[in-house]
Amino acid sequence: MDSLQRKVVMEDMVQYKLFLVQPDDSTSHQIEEHFSRLVEEIMAKVAPLLIQYIWQHQSFNLKYHPEKGMGVPAHIGGSTQFGDNVDDEWFIVYLLRQITQAFPKLAARVEDNDGEFLLIEAADYLPKWLNPDTSENRVFLYKGELHILPCPSASSPVGVSKDAIPSVSEALTLLSNHSEACRASPRISSALRKRLEGYPEKIKMGLHRAHCFIPAGIAKVLAQRPDLVAPAVSAFYLRDPVDLHACRTFKIFPPDTRVLTLVTFTRCLYAQLLQQQFTSDRRSNFTLPPRSHPQYKAHELGMKLAHGFEILCSKCKLPSSEPEASISCNPLWKGFMDSLKRNDYFRGEIEGSARYRELTKSAENFFKQSVASKSSALSPGEEVLQLLHSCSSPSLEELKRRESQLPPEDSDSWLDITAQDLERMLQERSQSKEGEEEADYSLVAVSQGMKNFLNAMSSHEGAELPCKDDELDSDDLDDEEDEDEEDENDEEPSGHTETNETETLDSLKRYMDQMDQELMSTNIGQSFNQINYNNTDLGSGSPHPSATGSSAGEVGMEEAEEEIQPLDVDLNLVTNLLESLSCQAGLAGPASNLLQSLGLHLPPNSDSS
Repeated sequence: MDSLQRKVVMEDMVQYKLFLVQPDDSTSHQIEEHFSRLVEEIMAKVAPLLIQYIWQHQSFNLKYHPEKGMGVPAHIGGSTQFGDNVDDEWFIVYLLRQITQAFPKLAARVEDNDGEFLLIEAADYLPKWLNPDTSENRVFLYKGELHILPCPSASSPVGVSKDAIPSVSEALTLLSNHSEACRASPRISSALRKRLEGYPEKIKMGLHRAHCFIPAGIAKVLAQRPDLVAPAVSAFYLRDPVDLHACRTFKIFPPDTRVLTLVTFTRCLYAQLLQQQFTSDRRSNFTLPPRSHPQYKAHELGMKLAHGFEILCSKCKLPSSEPEASISCNPLWKGFMDSLKRNDYFRGEIEGSARYRELTKSAENFFKQSVASKSSALSPGEEVLQLLHSCSSPSLEELKRRESQLPPEDSDSWLDITAQDLERMLQERSQSKEGEEEADYSLVAVSQGMKNFLNAMSSHEGAELPCKDDELDSDDLDDEEDEDEEDENDEEPSGHTETNETETLDSLKRYMDQMDQELMSTNIGQSFNQINYNNTDLGSGSPHPSATGSSAGEVGMEEAEEEIQPLDVDLNLVTNLLESLSCQAGLAGPASNLLQSLGLHLPPNSDSS
């Protein structure tokens, strides 16, 4: 299929789908009921992770999608816009891994506007045939592991030709019947695991708590729904002059009710709020202390956050308030709570304690939004207004009394990255990659790698870099065997061709001999080393210790009758490459780029001379 005909995914959005690996022959109604129960079970399973998570724009969501044509079976899935916070995208990948591990009958597909972005993480280890044009409907998360539908080869007939695009149904059948053959190679799987390293602990590491002076109404809202800080920050961050009209008077969140409280952001949201330069309208009565004031940052952050909440609510009206049925009446609630307890959501808190009640309230909010909600959700502004209307406590006086008991805020030193920090991070990444390849090098490998590169074929797509033997998978080896067979079939078994080749070589040798004679009277040979057959060769891993360094010109001047000594091509090649690397002084350059692209990693130069 032409890439232009594929469905375009919006920028900064991730789409995910969960399929039954072995779909049954049930009616469409039965299938929908089955998937609806699966959604409830899945959301209950991952709820302990989702309840504490603050999304940049949209949350993880699942809904039923009926069968679409013959190639796409019924499934559950959703899409999430992650905006500037790419951590949301990778957290969803982590969730899908957990889901497919807990529900082994499901296989997941995930992509964004870059396509199969999971493969980008393992780009160095992919087989040669796998590219954006051949990867469609081939990449799945199944039983918690990455699976890639292979191409048939001489060693295994399992797979789909690289020139064909399998339908989702065909891919699921192959995945079900030959899951081991479809499992990604250890190197590819390791690259993905490394990208997801640190979850679920990484969720808390991505949060930042900061003191803010905010109107009491906002403090009450955030006490019940900490996640509503995200749409408020986005409203401020993406504001326009029309939005700021509502911030001249602050009818919903008057500044004279400001209290000091601790607000939890993601690091992305905190950076967006802190880094923007902003001066409030004089009519808003949002005054700030001098910059030297110890709480200036808390006042500035609170002022910006209040503008965001005011903009959110100014675009909405209070939704009609109908009395809600008790959540305990919902038949799904008990099973949801049991799942939370099994997954240690309450972390050993005693039932009835203040912390237990707080966690239960958060679970109720999540249940209403993600599990029990069947109708269209309210906008963030409508949710804020509804919470303001329904909650009356704590009072302004109580909030002010709590100011002295606030826990300390987090350090934001992580915002400051020096050149040394950046260099350290790059070195850690480079060393990690070299560690995977065991950093086993020799000068023979450098010389042979260059020869392989010069002998490799190129096309309109560029030069094809030769891989080391341990980097070739079975598909690559089979491709090479096929190419060799084609080359053998294309050879002409005629003696006439061999005669022409012999004549060409003789002519080239005469030409080179004549060139050597002419160069004898020049100084061009001073930059070359000749072969000394008494020296150790390049295979020892070190240069010739007694290379003469004499030039062809000097040989001709001293002993014109003496035969010209052949040049040591390997030694000259390695010497020039090492000199080029040394001149780069550890920075990027042509020599290091070429060697890295060939899979050759040389240690830093320890010789200061």
